Amino acid sequence: MQGVSRKPNESFEGMMRRFNRKIQQAGILTSYKKNRYFEKDPSKKEQRMTAIRKESRKKAKNKSLLLKGF
Repeated sequence: MQGVSRKPNESFEGMMRRFNRKIQQAGILTSYKKNRYFEKDPSKKEQRMTAIRKESRKKAKNKSLLLKGF
């Protein structure tokens, strides 16, 4: 856990700013938000189906761009 101690003649807001900066640089807040809810890992079949869907969307997008002349 990150911690800061108050410097002489430092305001509370300044100390909080330093604390928040340390938390962001350490990546604690982002890792907490990422692990906030449990998500089950997709099975091999689900991964394959997702990849197929993405590939078909990509092909459709490229085809429409070619027809438009971009």
